[in-house]
Amino acid sequence: MSMEKIPNHLAIIIDGNRRWAKKNGLSSFQGHKKGLDNVQKIGDYCIKKGIKILTLYVFSSENWNRSKKEVAYLMRLFVLALSKKNIEKFNRDKIKFQAIGQIERLPKSLQNKIRQAEESTKNNKKGIINLAISYGGRPEIIQAIKKIIQKKIPASKINEEIINQNLWTFGMPYPDFIIRTGGEQRLSNFLTWQTAYSELYFTKKYWPEFSNKDIDKALEDYSNRERRFGK
Repeated sequence: MSMEKIPNHLAIIIDGNRRWAKKNGLSSFQGHKKGLDNVQKIGDYCIKKGIKILTLYVFSSENWNRSKKEVAYLMRLFVLALSKKNIEKFNRDKIKFQAIGQIERLPKSLQNKIRQAEESTKNNKKGIINLAISYGGRPEIIQAIKKIIQKKIPASKINEEIINQNLWTFGMPYPDFIIRTGGEQRLSNFLTWQTAYSELYFTKKYWPEFSNKDIDKALEDYSNRERRFGK
């Protein structure tokens, strides 16, 4: 399927793993595992479509409030996702891996995997997979303000670019297009600063059942929009 316009930066709010599992008579853990399997499939497809940056919202700062058992399982899944085999695949595909969020809150084993993946793939140029993990838009803005204060930047010098330079997403363009699966129609503290002019797309499909055809459908919708940025 040929698209007239492909977003440079696509961000996806991954939602619906547990509801998909319940609908199919499975445990929430099985839903999360199926959701993680879909991350790789959709990620590969997006890069093939010509999307240069893909940001995936996989674990929010609010998700820490879930049961300890569920959080521990998710952390183990994330460690598995950053296996040596998968990092080697990033390098074969020339994909740079990055993570944004309160990384210091993650288990040490996962922090180490993230650092290894980032270091190993840092010179890859074909595309970027950006994992928003332990991420919240408001915490990101708060830490940016703290960094600006620590740098003793005068209030008269603070502008949009200064704030951009102190966000976790520094160096990346704003997302052009946001997709949220699972039927909810809100951003849920995702890229609060960066999404001011992003195009939004909501689908009732749960993440584990979200397919390449669904990506095509969303991109066709995006292609038919006119972005005016207030002009």
